[in-house]
Amino acid sequence: MRRRIVITGMGVITPLGHTVEELFRAQVAGESGVGPITRFDASTFPTNFAAEVRGFDLARYVGRPEVWKHACEASKFAGAASRIALEDAGLLAPGPERERFGVYMGTGEATQEVQMLMRLIARCYSPETRTLDPLEMGRLGGPAYTPGKQHEQELHLLTAHIADQFDLQGPNFSCLTACAAGTQAIGEALELIRAGDADLMLAGGAHSMVYPLGVTGFSLLTALSRRNDAPTKASRPFDRSRDGFVIGEGAGVLILEELEHARARGAAIHAELTGYGSTADAFRVTDSHPEGRGAISCMRLALTDARLDPASIGYINAHGTSTRVNDLSETIAIKKVFGDQAYRVPISSSKSMLGHLIGAAGAVELIISIMAMREGVLPPTINYENADPDCDLDYIPNVPREVRTRHVLSNSFGFGGQNASLIVSQFGG
Repeated sequence: MRRRIVITGMGVITPLGHTVEELFRAQVAGESGVGPITRFDASTFPTNFAAEVRGFDLARYVGRPEVWKHACEASKFAGAASRIALEDAGLLAPGPERERFGVYMGTGEATQEVQMLMRLIARCYSPETRTLDPLEMGRLGGPAYTPGKQHEQELHLLTAHIADQFDLQGPNFSCLTACAAGTQAIGEALELIRAGDADLMLAGGAHSMVYPLGVTGFSLLTALSRRNDAPTKASRPFDRSRDGFVIGEGAGVLILEELEHARARGAAIHAELTGYGSTADAFRVTDSHPEGRGAISCMRLALTDARLDPASIGYINAHGTSTRVNDLSETIAIKKVFGDQAYRVPISSSKSMLGHLIGAAGAVELIISIMAMREGVLPPTINYENADPDCDLDYIPNVPREVRTRHVLSNSFGFGGQNASLIVSQFGG
């Protein structure tokens, strides 16, 4: 028999709250975390709004905030969410389990000194010859660079900070699969425990692209909504008038634990992680496969792994980005996997309120899925006002719904054609 894996701790830092309870209350209430960008002057950008984390102070969560001085926002969010999850699991104080307690986090780019580099290039560029003076760049560049920030550009530093801060000595991995990263990190952490390489894993995702280059990149891809006059209405998954996603930021962390280990220490159990699937579209780096090829096989793998048939799933937390292509391909994929059941299973998108947290999205959405299953209340898809004949499933429009279910499917489908699906189930002893 394979090892069973349960979830004993959860923590979040999001645009809708810094606790799991705050986040879920806001989701059920249909509140939006979207507003004008305050992190920098975005007034000249095609999109000038985002879902920002507000009122965040890392010093409230970690004992040595100076260690994180040059860390990126994602690392700081991850550190705080990790503290919350460990405390929730009763594992904040170091113990004998630390050697078999690992970290697996989905994330993206680390600290970047892009603005400093652009200023340096401008000073050393000759418009007449269209060349850079390498000697001048060397002379000016050395004093301009910050050693601590350079160190924080290493992509593994986020998980290294967490391991150092909380003395987690087991396997330590970073997952960099764009919008699927948080979900895939949790799934791979599940497999590590099943394989016997760890007894506990701190897993999830953390990301922030709310900075000039991040917003510029997605703007050039025409992926962002441009409803600057009504930002809270901009994220509208599956709605006929959707025009792109809303960029967000934050972190979600879960403590995964082998069942007998959790029982031995008398841990409270939130849910059981029962299914995981991961595939690639092998299509294009910026578009989902139009027929949902990778998403179909991904959901089927998760169902097989959980030893469930599609009729067992009582709720789907959709990837639901609010882009024309993604929402359509996910709808097609759900119909292919679930058949006639696709029209009966409730579906909603947390991104309608949170925006798209990129590498953190899947982890935060899995936590919302667990809360929905535990509380018997499914969050709505807000801003659903105009039915799309091609997206004709039950997306729980605008109003939450009381539904009791034993199994929930959470999807994450990322740029590059990465797909990851997880199934969580009520813990039945």
